[in-house]
Amino acid sequence: MSDIQQSIIIRTIVRIMIPFILLFSLYVIMHGASGPGGGFQGGVIFGAGIILYAMIYGIEEAKKKISDKANRILASGGLVLYAGTGLLAILFGGMFLEYGVIPLMPTTAYTAKILIDVVEIGIGMTVLAVMISLFFDISPPETEEDMHIHEEVE
Repeated sequence: MSDIQQSIIIRTIVRIMIPFILLFSLYVIMHGASGPGGGFQGGVIFGAGIILYAMIYGIEEAKKKISDKANRILASGGLVLYAGTGLLAILFGGMFLEYGVIPLMPTTAYTAKILIDVVEIGIGMTVLAVMISLFFDISPPETEEDMHIHEEVE
């Protein structure tokens, strides 16, 4: 266990920063259609926030916040949102992700805006789930000593 993980100052700062990191990631995802950002960038930021938590508080503690089951649901749910939106366009006679053919709202522009946001959310969910999964999978398992140190600091 490194000194950084044991530092109460670092742990406190991370605890304060993480909600802002996650909120910023949601902003990046939702404004991806009208500005810089999008699902991929927002998903990476969200995943990085969870990974930061895991690096400071430990893998086991992070897995309590987002379990493997929740991670799989996020990844598959994001894929369903993305692919489902594209297939819905095909069902209405358009091409994959041709939003204008779907008669969801009174105007084509408003329909496109809503569906682009749905696709961006789906991409963000999948990217964050894959990042977290990769991090958890390649991280070495924590020892009993590591877990006791986490408990002592809190």
